[in-house]
Amino acid sequence: MKNTVEIANRFREVILNGTWIANTNFKDQLENLDWEIAVKPIQNLNTIAILAQHIHYYINGINQVFKGGTLDIKDKFSFDFPPIDSQEQWNNFLIKFWKDSEEFALLIEQMSDEKLNENFVEEKYGTYKRNIDAIIEHSYYHLGQIVSIKKQQLKF
Repeated sequence: MKNTVEIANRFREVILNGTWIANTNFKDQLENLDWEIAVKPIQNLNTIAILAQHIHYYINGINQVFKGGTLDIKDKFSFDFPPIDSQEQWNNFLIKFWKDSEEFALLIEQMSDEKLNENFVEEKYGTYKRNIDAIIEHSYYHLGQIVSIKKQQLKF
C-alpha cells in the first residue's frame, strides 16, 4: 500500500468512519446532533459547533494548497465563524465538512509518496506529511473535547 493511501485512511478514521484510536469519529459524534446542543455554551469552553468548524477551517485551507492554490488560513481566524442559528444551517455545515474531508483524503491518495517529503508551501511549515499528520493529531485532540462537551450537554 502506498504511504499516501495509508495516511488518507488514517485521516478518514478520525473524521469520517474510524473507531480504532478513539472508538468514535467526528461524523459519528456530529451527524445526528441537534443544532441547539452543538451551539450551546458550557462555561467558557468552545461549543461543539465552533470546534467542528475550527477543524473544517484547516481541512478546507489545506485542500486549497493541495489543489495548487495559496495558503490563506491563519491561526488567528481559526475560531471566527458566523453563528449557526438553525438545524438547516448545522446540517449544511456538516454536509460541507464531510465533503471537504473526503476531498482532503482523496487529494492525499493522489499524491506521490515523494510529495509527502516535500516542503509544504514554505520550508518553515515542514513537509506535506508533517502537516497532514498535524491535521490528524489536531482532529483527535478536538474530537476528545467534543465527546466530553457532548456528554456534559446530554446529561442536563
